[in-house]
Amino acid sequence: MTAPFAAALLPLALLAPAASPVSVVEADFDPATAFVPPAAISYAQDLVPYGSHARIVTDRSAPGRTRLTLTVRGLAADHTFPVHLHTGTCGAEPASSGPHYQDAVDPVQPSTDPAYANERNELRLVLRTDATGEGAASATVAWQPRPGEARSLVLHAGTPAGRHAAGDRVACVKL
Repeated sequence: MTAPFAAALLPLALLAPAASPVSVVEADFDPATAFVPPAAISYAQDLVPYGSHARIVTDRSAPGRTRLTLTVRGLAADHTFPVHLHTGTCGAEPASSGPHYQDAVDPVQPSTDPAYANERNELRLVLRTDATGEGAASATVAWQPRPGEARSLVLHAGTPAGRHAAGDRVACVKL
């Protein structure tokens, strides 16, 4: 009796859309303590004010390649932010985002070996904002992240600013 039921569901399964090779995440930055867990967290309001916006387009349509484009508005004006793909998800603490995602994982963490910590093995962007706090950056790598292992995009302070050291994690967007 289950065979006719399963056969009846098969056409419905064929109607389900296939996973898209292009994904888009749009989110406004909020505090990690927001009532509803935010998709984008600011850890430094002076550089990434609450309410500022990020749009991330991840394109995996070319076999064996990934292109990530980040567009922002409302961030600190005339600032440079290094941006990296990370393995953890965004959380109350900046360290929740874990280490940089690496195509070939360095067996020694934190990874400082240039054979692993480089622009070919990690997805890295340099985001520069203009006088109004808007900016865009993109990067392409010759690999695609392993499913479920690239969970966030982290903005680092970049140029030292106020109390922020260059490597400080100032914002995180869940992917």
